[in-house]
Amino acid sequence: MRVTERDGGGTAHQFMRRHLGKVLVGTALALTGTALMAAVTLPVGAGAADGTVAGARTGASGASGPSAPGHDPGAPPGVVEAAGPQGARGRGRDPLTDDELRRARELALPRARRGAAADVTGRPGPEPLTTDLAELAPSEVRLADPPRRALVSFYDYADDSYVTRTVNLTTSTVESTDTQHGVQPPPDRAEAVEAARLLIAAPLGSGLRQDYREATGRDLTGPEPLVVTGFVYRGRAEGAAPGALGECGKHRCVRLFTKVRNGPWIDTRRFVIDLSARTVARLA
Repeated sequence: MRVTERDGGGTAHQFMRRHLGKVLVGTALALTGTALMAAVTLPVGAGAADGTVAGARTGASGASGPSAPGHDPGAPPGVVEAAGPQGARGRGRDPLTDDELRRARELALPRARRGAAADVTGRPGPEPLTTDLAELAPSEVRLADPPRRALVSFYDYADDSYVTRTVNLTTSTVESTDTQHGVQPPPDRAEAVEAARLLIAAPLGSGLRQDYREATGRDLTGPEPLVVTGFVYRGRAEGAAPGALGECGKHRCVRLFTKVRNGPWIDTRRFVIDLSARTVARLA
């Protein structure tokens, strides 16, 4: 099959001549030596979400081949012991329990304070990013039952701010709030999906739609048939960022790794989706 790329003028270029076509067949992207792409690698586990797993010939033991060191072909399969019941509250440096995760998020952002903030789709409330167990203060390290704290981070699209709140789960209080502008942590899954939705709907998404049609025989009307992973684009911090790309870094901008579910990769790395302005641009 001849895989082609269509540029903005509609001219088709053969994949083998360009080395970086729109549709990339296989389970990995062959990165080219362009300055823009030199540091880009596929995220760990990319493709696993749709059943495409790298290294499919590797045995269950994790080593390649039937004669891997330490592997007895006649041994019975290993048994994974079921996890014990999870309590509502962990102790010491135990990972946050599901109940602690829920309480930390509720304490960090009470419903009464969500109206002024906005998530990636514009709905009330900021975009939740991470919730992690916080480090202990030096004076608390030797305590038999030190307080449990969580760091809850989110991105507020209302004013392009990255907010981290320290929540004391023992006392059910917010101990501190750190608000920063111009800081861009990795995007979450919801942000990557929304970026794909904007790209598909944009005029610049015509190549993606066409390549999806050629790969599947169907029209691409939304991000659901795709597996997408987003990574941050910081604008001038990464080099020349002309025109609409100049706000990236201050705005929340992402680029995408895009794969047809149970199908080929489609190269969308040259497109920058500004989630704050909800616009799409292309790197030269």
